Amino acid sequence: QVQLVESGGGLVQAGDSLKLSCAASGRTDRIYAVSWFRQAPGKEREFVATISRSSGSTAYSEPARGRFTISRDNAKNTVYLQMNNLKLEDTAVYFCASKDRPPLSGRPASMESWGQGTQVTVSL
Repeated sequence: QVQLVESGGGLVQAGDSLKLSCAASGRTDRIYAVSWFRQAPGKEREFVATISRSSGSTAYSEPARGRFTISRDNAKNTVYLQMNNLKLEDTAVYFCASKDRPPLSGRPASMESWGQGTQVTVSL
């Protein structure tokens, strides 16, 4: 079993930056990839970014590409999401999730473990 804990959310102004962390514990050796998703009020959970634990290969959603960067520190069993030039529409609860097998995926149904989420609120 893998446990995931997100941190780093908060209230920021449009144009600011924020770095989220996702700390994994338990059977971290089973993790193939870690992804970030987000869910705004009244909307479905949507894919943000994903990273392979071994190769470091990444993939991003269109809204995230160019502004967000996903990275990993395997020694710390932590995945990060650096978010720059934040916009009002980035306001959401951000979740990290892990999957045990390839390929990289942005489908929530493909994830085996989820964190509890961290709130990111972007204001004017």
